[in-house]
Amino acid sequence: MKKVLVFLLIIMFISLLIFVGCGKQTVQLFNGKDFTGWEFELETDTVAAEDVWSVKDGVIHCEGIPTGYMHTVQAYSNYILTLEWRWVEHKSNSGVLLHVQSPDQVWPLCIECQLQAGNAGDMVLIGQGSITVNDSLYNNTGRFLVIPKQNDSNEKPVGEWNSYKIVCKGNAITCYVNGMMQNNGQNASLSSGKIGLQSEGGPIEFRNIQLEKL
Repeated sequence: MKKVLVFLLIIMFISLLIFVGCGKQTVQLFNGKDFTGWEFELETDTVAAEDVWSVKDGVIHCEGIPTGYMHTVQAYSNYILTLEWRWVEHKSNSGVLLHVQSPDQVWPLCIECQLQAGNAGDMVLIGQGSITVNDSLYNNTGRFLVIPKQNDSNEKPVGEWNSYKIVCKGNAITCYVNGMMQNNGQNASLSSGKIGLQSEGGPIEFRNIQLEKL
């Protein structure tokens, strides 16, 4: 009887290890201290990246000028990306860049989840690409193509934190603003790449940037 009990305990312990090992992996894209794991692209080389992007008290501050973006060094696919953002002084423009392709330039080939005030939840095809939303095919042959969000804006006032949840699974992209599903695209022409945050217009702050691998 004692041997059977020991055997059962061993089986339960092994099962627990397997369960934990198979759990979803969370990656902290921003460590709250510095820009380890990130690189910068600006439209001009007359301004240093540290004059545009800075970190204080676990928050990334972006001046918004000049135009550019910071991006992860590593490429990702099949994930849930979560982050928070807020406007510092006044509403402006920014965005989350998904599946960023080489070469790094302003702007790269990618798919943007918009952060422009009043339009968070829009999707933007930057460069040639396509995506299907509500059975409608959006095919971009120019520089930008906007796919409007599906609900009225639910963004918070200047100074308050907003949340973005972006699910990238295969060729599908679904984005949630403050818990509300605002867009859902299928059959996207891109399914993997680096992740970026835009500098585009005015001061904005980001925090709690993490990725859960699917």
